[in-house]
Amino acid sequence: MHPTSHPTTAERKPVILRVNGAELVADPSGAAWWPTRRCLFVADLHLEKGSALAGRGLLLPPYDSRATLTRLAGLIARYAPETVVCLGDSFHDETAARRLDDQDRQALQGLIQARNWVWIVGNHDPSPPQALGGQVSEELVMGSLVLRHEARPGPPDGGAAVAAGELSGHFHPKAAVKLRTGRFSGKCFVTDGRRLILPSFGAYTGGLDVLHPAISTLFPQGFSVTLLGRDRVYAFPQRALKRIGQRVID
Repeated sequence: MHPTSHPTTAERKPVILRVNGAELVADPSGAAWWPTRRCLFVADLHLEKGSALAGRGLLLPPYDSRATLTRLAGLIARYAPETVVCLGDSFHDETAARRLDDQDRQALQGLIQARNWVWIVGNHDPSPPQALGGQVSEELVMGSLVLRHEARPGPPDGGAAVAAGELSGHFHPKAAVKLRTGRFSGKCFVTDGRRLILPSFGAYTGGLDVLHPAISTLFPQGFSVTLLGRDRVYAFPQRALKRIGQRVID
């Protein structure tokens, strides 16, 4: 169920997430776009999760990597970024890159070679494969923001001379609200203006309720969410949210 307002594409204005002075566009795909830096951020691609599950006997259609890379290629074509930053868990495990089929590997390398590409390491991929290209970093300071996989409790800190904002992924945040037309739930961005957690981008990724303490305690002064719709995003304050469960699905 989605909110009932349906402005035309021409009427829609981008939803801006302001994080420590940076103005980021919340894309309905779950990516964040920083126009002044021409930088695109995505989190938790979890490439080759399907083949990892198949290895454990859970058979799913083996097209998750291709679906994820196709969506990412579409975003890159639309925004034409100079830099792409993947905020960790880009690969579902340390052998995932070797399981990519030739077509998907070539597509990914084509995306990487055409721009500045940064792999932030995650808990699933502590050593992203450098053979594909791109820069690998534990974390990266970019302007007023520090980029890392998992948000750290306490004030964001990038080791810079000035206080840093923070962009991260890891938690796959999801949220739900109750509207007159029914319940609306899905992946979401969550922010308090100093830190921003991105939703997971991968085709087979689930999520964690933003009201779960693992997420909510990172925002002691409260937060707002921006829920992903089919082709637009919707902003809600914390007080509008309803619980959707406690299970983590990565």
